[in-house]
Amino acid sequence: MIKALVVASALLLAGCANLAYYSQAVGGHLRVMNTAHPIGDLLQAPSTDPDLKRKLEEVSAIREFASRELALPDNNSYRAYADLGRPYVVWNVFAAPEFSVEPEKWCMPFVGCVNYRGYYDRADADRYADELRRQGLDTFVGGITAYSTLGLFDDPVLNTFLRLGNAEVARTVFHELAHQRLYVKDDTVFNESFAAAVESEGLRRWLARNVDPAQQGAFAARRQRKVEFLRLVETYRDKLRALYAAPLPDEEKRRAKRETLAEMARDYAALKAAWGGDAGYDKWFDPDFNNARIAALALYTRLAPAFEALLEQEDHDLPRFYRRVEALAHLPKAERTEALGRLLLMPPAVPPG
Repeated sequence: MIKALVVASALLLAGCANLAYYSQAVGGHLRVMNTAHPIGDLLQAPSTDPDLKRKLEEVSAIREFASRELALPDNNSYRAYADLGRPYVVWNVFAAPEFSVEPEKWCMPFVGCVNYRGYYDRADADRYADELRRQGLDTFVGGITAYSTLGLFDDPVLNTFLRLGNAEVARTVFHELAHQRLYVKDDTVFNESFAAAVESEGLRRWLARNVDPAQQGAFAARRQRKVEFLRLVETYRDKLRALYAAPLPDEEKRRAKRETLAEMARDYAALKAAWGGDAGYDKWFDPDFNNARIAALALYTRLAPAFEALLEQEDHDLPRFYRRVEALAHLPKAERTEALGRLLLMPPAVPPG
C-alpha cells in the first residue's frame, strides 16, 4: 500500500485547508523514521529480545531474497526496524458516493492522485471520515501495516507487519519494494495491482525454497480462497454499478442497494462455510459495509490477474516482465487500461512448480 507521503517542502505548496493534513503526514513519517534502528545493531545488542532477533534474522533473509531473486531495488529500505507500539502505521480513509462504486480521489504533491487519504492517528482518520459521511459519501477507515515512500526515504521494517508471521513479512516487503521498482502517477489501481502480482510471484518463490510442503499447501489454499473472495467482490461490484446506472428514484436505489449488499453477505457466508469456516474476510462485513469498502477492495487487486497473465507470457522472467510493465506505464492511461483489460480476458495462468 502506498501512503501519500509528502516531504516538508510540500507544506509551502499547500493551501490552508490542507496544511493540517500535510503537517500530520510529515510529522508522523518523521516519528516513524526516528524510531528506527539498524537491524545489524539490534542483532548485535545483548539487550535485544531473542524472539525479536530471530524475526529480524528472518526478515533480513527475506530482504536479501527480494533483491537477489526478484530483481527488486537493492537499497537501505527494510534494513532498519521500528517498533511503533501500535498495530497499524497509518489509517487510510476511503470514500465513494452513495450511488457509485468508484472511489473518491485526492491529489497531492510529488505522488499525484490516489484513492485514499492516510492519517497517523486513528482519531484523525475517523474525524475526516465523519466529515465525508456528513457530505453524503460512503466511507471506510482501514488500518494499514506498511507503506512505501517510493525510495524517497529508507523505509523500515515495522512491528505492525513483523508481528504477522514470515509469509506476511515476505508479502509486505515484496509488495512495497515493487512500488519502488515502478510507480505511475495518478493510477492507484495500476500501481497496487502490479505490486500485488509481484508479491504473489515473490511469495510463491520464497515459500518454495523456505517452507515445507504442508506450509506451501496451506498458502495455496489461502491464495485460492482469496481468488474466490475477490471474484465475489467483483461480481457484486458489477451488480451495484448496473443498479446505480439504472433510471430509478433514489429511494428505490437505496432499497435495492441494501438488498444487494445483504445478498453479498449471504453469498460470503456460503463461501466461508465451503472453506470450513475460515473467518479471514469477516472484517469486511459489518453493519457499515458499503460502497467505500467494495471500492477499497477493488483498488488493490482488480488488475492483478492481468499482470499475472503478462508474467506468464514472459515465462515468469521478472526482469522481462518489468520491462513489459514499464512499456505499459508509458502509455496514456486509457490505452494502458485497455491493454490490461485485454489481458484480463485471457485464461487464468497456472503458477509453475
